[in-house]
Amino acid sequence: MRHESELDVAGRRLRLSNLEKLFYPKVGFTKGQIIDYYIRISPALLPHLESRPLTLKRYPNGVEADYFYEKQCPSHRPGWVNTARVWSEGNRADINFCLVNDLPTLVWVANLADIELHTSLSRYPQIHSPTMLVFDLDPGPPADIVQCCEVGIWLREILDKFGLNCFPKTSGSKGLQIYVPLNTPTDYEITKDFSKNIAESLERAHPELVVSRMAKALRSGKVFVDWSQNDDHKTTICVYSLRAKETPTVSTPVTWKEVQAALAQRNGHKLTFQSEDVLQRAEKMGDLFAPVLKLKQHLNWTPSDAQGVIWNEP
Repeated sequence: MRHESELDVAGRRLRLSNLEKLFYPKVGFTKGQIIDYYIRISPALLPHLESRPLTLKRYPNGVEADYFYEKQCPSHRPGWVNTARVWSEGNRADINFCLVNDLPTLVWVANLADIELHTSLSRYPQIHSPTMLVFDLDPGPPADIVQCCEVGIWLREILDKFGLNCFPKTSGSKGLQIYVPLNTPTDYEITKDFSKNIAESLERAHPELVVSRMAKALRSGKVFVDWSQNDDHKTTICVYSLRAKETPTVSTPVTWKEVQAALAQRNGHKLTFQSEDVLQRAEKMGDLFAPVLKLKQHLNWTPSDAQGVIWNEP
């Protein structure tokens, strides 16, 4: 039986369903708690969602059951839900992505069992102009987030040579992600080429731990520096998004001091955060990822720069 409730959210009346349904069965975390988390974290989260096309990743029966991706914003959406019309080369058609620009829309997508929020690196309508670039550090077992911390620190050192500040967050899953805010005119050809060359530079300098190629067979015991996310048809897990794991872990912004401490102590658990942890951190520390939205940095790089470059590698 479908149980429904009504909730007033910023002046919008939303009908919510099955709030008591277990979505994380191993820890007794319900759909209602998912929605509650997103409401409480929304002051920090919403600026990172605003105007960014969202790919829904829906788990209608919780994290232990089947899920599906949904790029096309559902046709049964309320009239007040904004969308972004984006041409898809792969589909040879326009896709109307959901835009989560306000709290009612955030609650609405959470009620659709969109546990994970996967967003574009661009804001609509400048869909071909990323406001940031990202390196996704993905460990191949037995490597874990501790090794990602080491690679992340090396990556930070290289980016510093380009005069670029960068900001770490956990993926909420296994790894670490490093974001470089730009907020200045650029395009994906530039950011993708730059990130690819940085990843390859790291692999040359540290072949025992780093791999820049996607083949899974190469990743055992190493950290894959995934540069390919810097593409206009891809999305990345948004900061403060829940992850569909056994427990409600969150993609959490962290400080470089925390990254260094986890590496020094060889303790990856120091960088594992549940929803309640993140709410407490946001209250105490504010939004550690706020600079990613505002900091203006110029990426002085063109694809031709890769030709004949001799890297000053660590």
